[in-house]
Amino acid sequence: MPNCAFGIFRWMGKAGVMPLFEIETSSHIIITWAEDEQAAVAVVQESYPRERPTRVTRRPRDTWVISKSALGLTGDGDPCTTARDCLAKAAGDKVHAIRLYMQHTGTDLERARKAIESNMVMGW
Repeated sequence: MPNCAFGIFRWMGKAGVMPLFEIETSSHIIITWAEDEQAAVAVVQESYPRERPTRVTRRPRDTWVISKSALGLTGDGDPCTTARDCLAKAAGDKVHAIRLYMQHTGTDLERARKAIESNMVMGW
């Protein structure tokens, strides 16, 4: 059963913490816990049957960190609240949410896209 503490998820297996895998396809990067590489690939096949893994990497730790600066989210402002509000108003329609974000913040298309997409990735 997943445990959440301060945004860090851990999956406790019978023998302890399961390894964390990063599986890349042509369209997605999937982060999942699995017993081994074969089980990690099975997650992709189950969730995205038309996609084939192009890279499977066992992460060295049991956490995953995404750098905000790598997503283009810099400064002291918190784009999450605004981006999530735009996603809610757009009923999850990414293109409409990007337009709303641009109108609300006055930001350019690229920054608005990054803010909306990063919030979609974070589980909006």
